Amino acid sequence: MKLPSRGRPPLPIIIAIVVCSFAFIALFYTETVTLLSPRSIFKRKYSCSGKNAARKSNDRNAENDVDESLVDDRFEFDAEECNVANGKWVFNSSIKPLYSDRTCPYLDRQVSCVKNGRPDSDYRHWEWQPEDCTLPRFNPELALKKLRGKRLLFVGDSLQRGQWQSFVCMVESIIPEDKKSMRRGRSLSVFKAKEYNASIEFYWAPFLVESNSDLHIIADPKKRILKVDSVKKHAKSWVGVDILVFNTYVWWMSGLRLKTLWGSFANGEEGYEELDTPIAYRIGLKTWANWVDSTVNPNHTRVFFTTMSPTHTRSEDWNRKNGTKCFNETKPVMKRKHWGTGSDKRIMSVVTNVVEKMKVPVTVINITQISEYRIDAHASIYTETGGRLLTDEEKADPLHHADCIHWCLPGVPDTWNQIFLAHL
Repeated sequence: MKLPSRGRPPLPIIIAIVVCSFAFIALFYTETVTLLSPRSIFKRKYSCSGKNAARKSNDRNAENDVDESLVDDRFEFDAEECNVANGKWVFNSSIKPLYSDRTCPYLDRQVSCVKNGRPDSDYRHWEWQPEDCTLPRFNPELALKKLRGKRLLFVGDSLQRGQWQSFVCMVESIIPEDKKSMRRGRSLSVFKAKEYNASIEFYWAPFLVESNSDLHIIADPKKRILKVDSVKKHAKSWVGVDILVFNTYVWWMSGLRLKTLWGSFANGEEGYEELDTPIAYRIGLKTWANWVDSTVNPNHTRVFFTTMSPTHTRSEDWNRKNGTKCFNETKPVMKRKHWGTGSDKRIMSVVTNVVEKMKVPVTVINITQISEYRIDAHASIYTETGGRLLTDEEKADPLHHADCIHWCLPGVPDTWNQIFLAHL
């Protein structure tokens, strides 16, 4: 019998080696393609913890034949990656607001809907769920730790004041009575958390730029004049603040044209010019942007801008042809991407264009789309006007008296602050 030459393996072994080699190459190629597929690359942009948790969850579900539609594969919140505006409201009866209009002493009567007689409570138990990520719950202790030694200032109109009151109410309950204080003023109101050396403030500037209706409010919009080239008077109170949150919208939407002025108010109405609202808004917002760029040090101050808060005064927008504004609405609109006539996309575009060209980074908090769905959460007839509650006769006439601009508290502005804190 002839023995095989030294060092040369038998033919069966060679065949086995070749087969195994091809198998290994095929396996390696498959894994490589999987790793480099667009879906995998997209997923790898996000935090490893959320991604791995989702993958492990999917693996376990595959093993147990669990319905994949029940799997929550959203990643942990990432301000750079998560589109918070894309999502849905989910009813969750286990959600309890961090405060009520009976426990928080700092709420205006205008937004204290339960105290004003609102009988239903479902509007307080809807939770916003972004499609891509999980939004962390508002943590009062974490919020105060982030504000330690800092000033947080909300600047804008009564809707911005609602967001300020919401933020204060969500943190104040964990602060001992002797460790907090509130001072309300006509322009500037200040809540202090003494133990944290922090203040949460609100400055009244409904247009951001100056107007003849800032302090002594002129009820007739036709008599209001905006000084669109100046924020100097207001901005004195914004200097040196650590976190600025701006907003302006609803006061601009009083008519098709606005009276605007350059220079002083010394000549009264002489010299004003009427401009279309989007043009006047753009000029005013550029004035604000120029102040931010020329004054704010981004190493010391963070700047946020909250987009417009929708109004719901036309029930036809959500196919309620026999409805009366937002009156008696008890559930959000469920149609995805719902957008009504109470949110002007031209104004939204102005904000985007102006902010994009600024030198100082500004974080835009898009609350418009998520709030568009919430036709159920306005103050409606459970509010006050002129410093008094609506009479029974006025409540019986929601067409003229229902407030479908401001929000009940607790309510939707709590979610705005949840998103704001996540960005902090």
